[in-house]
Amino acid sequence: MFLTDSHCHLDMLQDDLQQILARAKEQGVQSILNVCVNLKDFPKVLAIAKAHPFITASVGLHPNETDEDVNAQQLALLGRDEKVVAIGETGLDYYRTTGDTEWQRERFREHIRAAKILQKPIIVHTRQAKEDTIQILQEEKADAVGGVMHCFTEDWQTAEQAMNMNFYISFSGVITFKNATAIQEVARQVPEDRLLIETDAPYLAPHPYRGKPNEPAYVRHTAQYLADLRKISLEKLAAVTTENFFRLFKGAPKPHV
Repeated sequence: MFLTDSHCHLDMLQDDLQQILARAKEQGVQSILNVCVNLKDFPKVLAIAKAHPFITASVGLHPNETDEDVNAQQLALLGRDEKVVAIGETGLDYYRTTGDTEWQRERFREHIRAAKILQKPIIVHTRQAKEDTIQILQEEKADAVGGVMHCFTEDWQTAEQAMNMNFYISFSGVITFKNATAIQEVARQVPEDRLLIETDAPYLAPHPYRGKPNEPAYVRHTAQYLADLRKISLEKLAAVTTENFFRLFKGAPKPHV
């Protein structure tokens, strides 16, 4: 049985990386996408991916990062590396940003344009900004490359609109939380061929590790919970999400059987 962690931040984990990766492999995790949130740390993100055949990387600037800026041409240049399989994470976050947010929207557009230049998918973060997120994806014709709505916590309408633009819906440990009933209902409805799972490590550890640092090994808990929600076996859920991972992130090397 193969599992994938479609979104984590290995460069932010405090424990020994080799031990973290060994624990992940013990749980069946065979492919990990190490996601970039700022450009100053991109070399480290990329170096981790280059050091491990089963790890890939993305490049992007998180909407909460205010100390840097980037345009489509710069992103496209950085994203040409064969280990970079996606652009992001990018998107909109109105929860932590106050005042004028036009700079966030314009930067989001630059990421989508870079993804289209490279023909690589987009990793989208959205928080309290679902309407603007969908509108920008539509206006920039992001369906040309598709991508993933990562750590999905929005409603079914948002999921549907995203899937209509060739996006996948990724669920994190949040779905295991007791107060996540609305997200759990969405997780039951997403078609099999659009499902992904992730940790977002070191954040959002699933039950029973909630409140502790997250790591890729814990994606198995999210997978099991999601399988139970959908009344399918863990093996089926693993197979479906693994197939989807490699369909979306075409540059990721498949594990040897």
